[in-house]
Amino acid sequence: MEKIREVIVVEGLHDRDRVQKAVDADVIVTGGSHIKRQVFDDLARVAKTRGIIILTDPDHAGERIRRELAMRFPHAKHAYLPRREAINKDDVGVENATREAIHIALALVRTPMEQSNPEILWEDLVRAGLVGKQNSAAQRERMGEALRIGYANAKTFFKRCQALGVTREEWERARARIAESNAAKEEFTR
Repeated sequence: MEKIREVIVVEGLHDRDRVQKAVDADVIVTGGSHIKRQVFDDLARVAKTRGIIILTDPDHAGERIRRELAMRFPHAKHAYLPRREAINKDDVGVENATREAIHIALALVRTPMEQSNPEILWEDLVRAGLVGKQNSAAQRERMGEALRIGYANAKTFFKRCQALGVTREEWERARARIAESNAAKEEFTR
């Protein structure tokens, strides 16, 4: 098993244990949404020397923690687990993900970038039905899963596409996979 250079940031001890069973990596635990100063200091130190990968739970609290960490550490990398891969009964968290799901999330890690010419525009979200329709939230969730950038409201989803450098090719591939999945579901229900 190859060692991951960056330090992975998770929310809780059970998340840390699950990640360390899946990959050879050092892990820092935030301790939830009230992150202590010492944790921020530790993260600042490793962010400068090794880099960090943020892997929070795919829920509201996890997204809030991710935003806070991303504001403090704008060059941090991001790994996303789809909600359906991190759920056990009503409990959503990294601790519920399989080793394979964690491997995939870390293999598809995203690095924020400053793009002067983003490839994905607001109009793309509108055309894809990710904004302004009754089922837009569900469609964003599916698209976020296909792109491996997680779920977010429309404005945050758009910013995330730009910040994480989603390309036109990735966008179209994701839309095609979703369309194929929809077609297969329709065929199954006939």
